[in-house]
Amino acid sequence: MPHHKTALRLAAPVAVLALALTACGGGDDADADAKGSSSPEVSASPSRAASGGDLATGESATGKVAEDPGEVTYEVVAQKVDVGTEAEAAKAVADAADAKGKVLATAHVKYTHKSGPALTDGSSVHDGTTVFADGRRGGVLIGASEDAAGCEDPYDVDSWKQGESHVFCETYVIPAGATSVEVHWEEEDGEPYVWKFPQK
Repeated sequence: MPHHKTALRLAAPVAVLALALTACGGGDDADADAKGSSSPEVSASPSRAASGGDLATGESATGKVAEDPGEVTYEVVAQKVDVGTEAEAAKAVADAADAKGKVLATAHVKYTHKSGPALTDGSSVHDGTTVFADGRRGGVLIGASEDAAGCEDPYDVDSWKQGESHVFCETYVIPAGATSVEVHWEEEDGEPYVWKFPQK
């Protein structure tokens, strides 16, 4: 379970665009008014939201994830979103034509193990993270963010105890010129928490 993306990650010499690029334009989501990405920093002691919904910059959410060996409660906060250029997107995918009119958006999300058993074989907490642009979900680019500055590879984290934090990144392909970007994180069958990053 924690390693369900590993085969795709190891098999691809370049990042794998897991969702069709047309998905960037499909699927309206009532929860996604999306705001853009200017990489604001997180406050030192963020407050906590009680349930799914919109969160302020630096505000954290708390949620439970079924892990092996048991349920873990995490504190989650989207720190920033780095938005790249069309040229960078073209280099990141196997066929540059697939990235025409698209850019990469890399969400940096900090996860803190608050309670539950220590993990010894990875985590599924980052699986609940998605990136939206202009109210629509982007196309996930697997294997594109492990080398980004400040990002850890979730598959390299084999030991995770209470009180420890890790920053995992998710890279999505979004339309160039999107006026807004959002980071969503949700528990299984839960409502999404949404952090908005206004574009300039």
